[in-house]
Amino acid sequence: MNIEMLPEAHLYFAPFLVILGVVNIIYASLTAFAQDNLKRRMAYSSVAHMGFVLIGCASFTTLGMSGAMLQMISHGLIAAVMFFLSGVTYERTHTLDMEVMGGMARKMPTTFAFFTAASMASLALPGMSGFVSEIAVFLGMATSDVYGTTFKTAIIVLAAIGVVLSPIYLLSMLRRIFYGDAGQVVAKVPNILDIRPREALVAACLLVPIIGIGLYPKLATQVYDLKTVEVAGRVQTTLLVAEQPAALYAHILTVPQVTVADAPQLPAS
Repeated sequence: MNIEMLPEAHLYFAPFLVILGVVNIIYASLTAFAQDNLKRRMAYSSVAHMGFVLIGCASFTTLGMSGAMLQMISHGLIAAVMFFLSGVTYERTHTLDMEVMGGMARKMPTTFAFFTAASMASLALPGMSGFVSEIAVFLGMATSDVYGTTFKTAIIVLAAIGVVLSPIYLLSMLRRIFYGDAGQVVAKVPNILDIRPREALVAACLLVPIIGIGLYPKLATQVYDLKTVEVAGRVQTTLLVAEQPAALYAHILTVPQVTVADAPQLPAS
């Protein structure tokens, strides 16, 4: 909405939004590695994925803005299911410390399956909604004719590094919780209950649209396509106007210039 209301301001702040988006992706991804708390790691993952929204909004292309919108919808679903599953895990184990977890896949196989599917969606696996939104942002930024080639290349490369970091800290999270030898939690609570049918239904209701949008993105994009084209068109029109050499009536405020030819001739003495 701010882009639509103040397109002139967006022209000036767009490069800073792109840089801030890349900082979000890289900084939050690196910080996620240091988190032993399950929810904190997922929270930093959310911050990293929001960087793609900033890049898409500042790309000045319809495809990039559409990808930013889809990223917000996609990550809303992905974050919801991941935090829900972490709540299910906490309700059984009464801890979010991944250091004391381990080997829980044997005790909670269904929870492990849902957690794996949600993590695959978060790391932008093809066939999931996260992949479609992020690839749209990348293509939108790459096809933008507003920024220079060097700037676009640097942004795309740095954002791609964040994409590479995502599976590292997400798969590490799965390994520490569900794989390996039994941790202290399994030793203290040997009879850990798996996810209940009602809880599994909630997780499935969130995962189904994630997969559906990943296979057929039009399910989500058709809701906002017209508005995205309208906003992108307005921003591009504002950019064309801003590139004009002078605005209307600008000559009224200029100081008149006197040339040698226009100067009055003094009579010869």
